[in-house]
Amino acid sequence: MKIRLYFEKENLIRLAVAMVFAAVMFAVIRFPVWVLFGFGVLYFGIKSLKIELNEKLSWLWSAIMLGTGGIFTAYHIQYLLLDAELRAKISDNKMLLNVLCCLVVFLAVQVFTSNTGLTCLISHIVLLSLAGINYFVYLFRGNEFIFSDLKSIQTGLSVAGNYEFVLDERAGYVILLSTLYIAFIRKLHVSFQKRIPMSIVSISLAVLCCAYIGKHTQGVVTETWEQKGSYRNGYILNFVLSIRDCFIAQPDGYSKEAVKELEDQYSKETDTATGETEKKPTIIVVMSESYADLSVVGNFSTNIDLTPFYDSLEENTIKGHALSSVFGAKTPNSEWEFLTGNSMAFLPSGSVVYQQYITDTPTSLVSNLKNIGYTCVAMHPYYDTGWSRNIVYPNMGFDETHFIDDFDQTKILRDYITDQELYEKIVDRYESKKSNEDLFIMSISMQNHGGYTEKYDNFDEKARMLGINYPDVNQYLSLIHESDSALEYLISYFEKVDDPVEIVFFGDHQPSLSSSFYPYLNGKGLGGLTLSELENLYTVPFFIWTNYDSGKESVELTSLNYLSTLALERAGIALPAYNQFLADMMEEIPAVNSRGFYSKSQGKFLHVEDAAGEDAKWLKNYEILQYNNMFDKRNKSELIFPYLKQ
Repeated sequence: MKIRLYFEKENLIRLAVAMVFAAVMFAVIRFPVWVLFGFGVLYFGIKSLKIELNEKLSWLWSAIMLGTGGIFTAYHIQYLLLDAELRAKISDNKMLLNVLCCLVVFLAVQVFTSNTGLTCLISHIVLLSLAGINYFVYLFRGNEFIFSDLKSIQTGLSVAGNYEFVLDERAGYVILLSTLYIAFIRKLHVSFQKRIPMSIVSISLAVLCCAYIGKHTQGVVTETWEQKGSYRNGYILNFVLSIRDCFIAQPDGYSKEAVKELEDQYSKETDTATGETEKKPTIIVVMSESYADLSVVGNFSTNIDLTPFYDSLEENTIKGHALSSVFGAKTPNSEWEFLTGNSMAFLPSGSVVYQQYITDTPTSLVSNLKNIGYTCVAMHPYYDTGWSRNIVYPNMGFDETHFIDDFDQTKILRDYITDQELYEKIVDRYESKKSNEDLFIMSISMQNHGGYTEKYDNFDEKARMLGINYPDVNQYLSLIHESDSALEYLISYFEKVDDPVEIVFFGDHQPSLSSSFYPYLNGKGLGGLTLSELENLYTVPFFIWTNYDSGKESVELTSLNYLSTLALERAGIALPAYNQFLADMMEEIPAVNSRGFYSKSQGKFLHVEDAAGEDAKWLKNYEILQYNNMFDKRNKSELIFPYLKQ
């Protein structure tokens, strides 16, 4: 290896280019002058180098360049996306997997270029550009860019002009260092005349890296909320996992014939009459953020009754507990299970449907109601970009969407808009409806969102546990008490209206509380639980209430994927084919979620893969229909899953 400096006329041009670039960076990011001066000197020095590598050692130089390139790129991306505190959270093993992911890209490009310097240049720019896209996507919507987002890239580009593209100091340093890296790598000329041996070695190493990555990520899930993907998995690894999770294999026994058999059984023409009610009722759904009855996990005492109004509801009410598929987070999965009747049981652990698997026009409660004349309204007193709802809701067919800017933002409890304000908005929309308008409102609250450790001047905590002090639990219980008061306002209003109204209320998941609280409550904590004990942590309360005579019923256990079917039955609306299937399945399997299912015949919880007999048959057919609905675009059954009428 020979290194020497050389000075030619072009050096002045290079120096001028470096100074102009530095001036631009100074104007955009306001870097200290000494940083830009140092960059100019280094850039000028690198461009003035002439490096001659021993051709006999091409394999060695190539290995060094590819290895250091993968390491530099992986760490560079983490530096771009995370501050120092979050960067420190990623484990060494996960960081190694990120380096290997980058190395696979380098090796793949090497096969086509046979020039290691060009390989490093192309690979670094491509990977850093991907991270750059994620950098801006996170600024705009608050969560990370993953593979499935490519499906909505056209929508993203159409609204990109509404946002301001801003670079922070870390991004500036990344640009400067990448510029120096690219300038230096262009000085290293390592090429191979014999492409076949080089290609064989590169492909073999890439396959070995992929095998290692696959083996060590079998239990690792794609993270899609905020920056968890970057600080738990590392961004490049998380993106790779999102590619893996995008491709759902056909279930065993899936075929057009199997779908046709179910189609023949359940797609008989349904009567769209609304049953006993003379007029289709207004249907209002409230998915209450983190609303839970913690007594299902273990007994405890409080200084006041937490939910006196909820507990008093009996007349014209079906009431009980339902299994959610999530604990402490990932609200949209509960929303999706309710709206579609589908289950997270057949999707990868940790996935978020709204960001990974949602189709352009999914069949759901929205499309079913809209197809029989309902006006469908979505309300969520938070930002529209949360969990990509600004894209999902229009695709689902909602006629109206109301997000945080449509609410009175002075009505805040802690940092979130109150349940009371949400319910007042629901009442306002009901009062403004036309006389002949059939109305469906899907609302998702925010008041009780975690965390629960900070103190707030605008929140008086009224509830507390007796005998032990958990400040976060006390705050959570006080919030639930406030929710109960707001719920009383909502029901009391609709008790007095003349038109028929149905209100569906359920929690999305249990809250994430102090790590020692659940061990205190159930005596075991989150580990070492039987499946039945684990399911208690995924259990949330629900009720379906009407302001007309519908009787009262207690449901010991169901699951969120069944609730929309129960709501349609209670409203007197004829069940679409898929909901009829779910109603029949519910008789045999009363509850199913991402953790398992309750077998009525065996009287206990089981994992889906342990199902036998009739249970296995129902679950197999359920998975077949869900796959057909979500993934088999070419052979989707229009009789079981009718498209949204335009």
